[in-house]
Amino acid sequence: MTAPVNAPLTPYATLLGFTRYVDRTGPTKASFVGGLRKQRASRHGFNPHGQFVKALKADIAFHTGGAHLAGVADLVKPRWRPLYQALTPGATAWLESLGEPTSVDLAQTRDALAMLGDLPVKINPHFGIRYADGHAEAVRLHFDETPPSEEAALATLHLMARHMDAVLPHAEPVLVDVRRGMAHRTPEHVKPAQVEQWLAGEAAAFRAIWSTAA
Repeated sequence: MTAPVNAPLTPYATLLGFTRYVDRTGPTKASFVGGLRKQRASRHGFNPHGQFVKALKADIAFHTGGAHLAGVADLVKPRWRPLYQALTPGATAWLESLGEPTSVDLAQTRDALAMLGDLPVKINPHFGIRYADGHAEAVRLHFDETPPSEEAALATLHLMARHMDAVLPHAEPVLVDVRRGMAHRTPEHVKPAQVEQWLAGEAAAFRAIWSTAA
């Protein structure tokens, strides 16, 4: 028996969608969740950063020190070239900050499904890196023109850490602000229990808004 055409959409968020939601205040939260719901209902979505991520991963995997990043803007459609040209300097600077290209390898990450109360959130790092000394990082990239807010960064890093056993065991979560070439890590003073309580409240509100947007 098939589901009715107008069956309600179950509340759901990606890591990017949820962290952008927690970064909003007041009425903008409702309009943002409504937009996510409509996007899911239409099943439309396009990732303009796909080729860029592939180039960055290739430079890590093949120890090419930014050679793939340097040429990727020429491989995409003209409409995306300004975006890629804006992203390349920061990404190259971050890549160089990792040390000698041969001292870092690409590591495979896996997606995970987090449950914040009754809200499923897809945890999907872009890739992992492993250093010569054995320690690893699961990397999520931030492409926006504005830097990640403290709240968005904290939510991203907490949710990745929460499911690191599934994502990349024993790794540290890192959020890389691509345009500025900066890596954000969880501050030492942060209390995970408090972050968990905060995110649980945000998730409950997300679900409520999603339902009223039906």
